[in-house]
Amino acid sequence: MPRLLAAALLLGLLSLSACNTMEGFGQDLSNLGNEIEGEAEEHD
Repeated sequence: MPRLLAAALLLGLLSLSACNTMEGFGQDLSNLGNEIEGEAEEHD
């Protein structure tokens, strides 16, 4: 039973860290899109 509990806790922590990582990636991608859009408007 302790092994199962430890595995469940580890899986829970990994899934939470993955959510934060994906949120950061989404923000980076959004910032990149905004920069590309700004450059395109300057050259238009």
